Amino acid sequence: MNLEKLQPFPSRFVLQDLTSITSRVFPLKINPLQEEAYKSTRAWFVNLGVYSEPKQSKFLLHRFDLYAGLSFSEADLQHLDTCIAFFLWAFSFDDLSDEGELQSKPERVQVGVDISMRVLNDPSAPAPALRSSMPRCFTSERHLATFPRRATASPGACNRFYRAVESWMKSQVEQAQLRFDNNIPSVEDFILLRRRTIGGEIVEAMVEYSLDIKIPEWVWDHPILVGMSHAVIDVMTWPNDLISFNKEQSDNDYQNLVVCVMLQHNTDLQGAVDIVTKMLAQRVADYANLKKQLPSFGPEIDGELARYLTALEQYTQGTVVWYYDSPRYFRGIDLSNKHDLIIPVYPPSTDAPRPWTISREKPVDRTSFLAPSALQILFIAAAIISLLLWQFFVPSMHRLQIALVSS
Repeated sequence: MNLEKLQPFPSRFVLQDLTSITSRVFPLKINPLQEEAYKSTRAWFVNLGVYSEPKQSKFLLHRFDLYAGLSFSEADLQHLDTCIAFFLWAFSFDDLSDEGELQSKPERVQVGVDISMRVLNDPSAPAPALRSSMPRCFTSERHLATFPRRATASPGACNRFYRAVESWMKSQVEQAQLRFDNNIPSVEDFILLRRRTIGGEIVEAMVEYSLDIKIPEWVWDHPILVGMSHAVIDVMTWPNDLISFNKEQSDNDYQNLVVCVMLQHNTDLQGAVDIVTKMLAQRVADYANLKKQLPSFGPEIDGELARYLTALEQYTQGTVVWYYDSPRYFRGIDLSNKHDLIIPVYPPSTDAPRPWTISREKPVDRTSFLAPSALQILFIAAAIISLLLWQFFVPSMHRLQIALVSS
């Protein structure tokens, strides 16, 4: 879809309390080991030198420790430490591809993907050395290089994690290309891509790892579980699009479900926000209905699956709550009452023109336009008449002259 058809943004929009929509099905719980796990993990991350100051302090203010505590509420200290470490890497890479050195540069994102997948494919290999010719953003791969050595997941969970990271990183390249091309997918296509760019399958593998869940491979492919997986990923993703829209549009980034809905439904910002909010409520109901249809796989598997689904549901609600509690998305807005928040639309943070300013050129003066057109028509008409006279009238006059002479 063409961004130039995007309607101008108003000065503000109203956002419903998304946590109340998701809490109807997804419970909330926080891990009491959060602060203890974060102390060592934060020191480890700072020592890697992924960011320099003041960017590092700003990055850590986003409270990824709280996110991990809300998301992996039942994990022990070792597993929670690894989950926090992964969050720090994933968000640092995501920031670089969304708004940093890699934004709208698919070829550079691909370099980061290639380095990352080599690291994951061979955990025993030495961490990539920092070269002066290597962009600073790729120092985060040294961070990733230490991650597999920290984890002790089952082979199945490791394989799912590897495939999920590969899919997620490829989706970052695809999204960078969309940004470069100023191309907005349809709502349906964007939802499929968004499940990958949010890292939904990575989340599932991490939840599985956090509790050392043991579920046979064939169970994961059951269509009901697949449907639940898609629904739960959408439930944790669409609130992100609603909440991060303001930050992204300010950065001239329009790869967002709200923008897709605006273009496809030819609606304004508030109309799109309301549509996506209704879609979210329906997706919560979809998950609950699918869960009721889940068959039994035997007492042992059912027990493990129940642990997994409870943890995944807590992760989902923890994610939505964190969107509000982290300063990553809201600036100077009182969130004590989330009901019908009035959110001012942030001004542009870049000098890049807005899409609607590109498409709406200065109106043409029709009066000045009609005069030369009419003149042109007169010249053309005169030329045609002259040609007709030459073709038909002149020969007729010649014949008349011959006749007169003959007589």
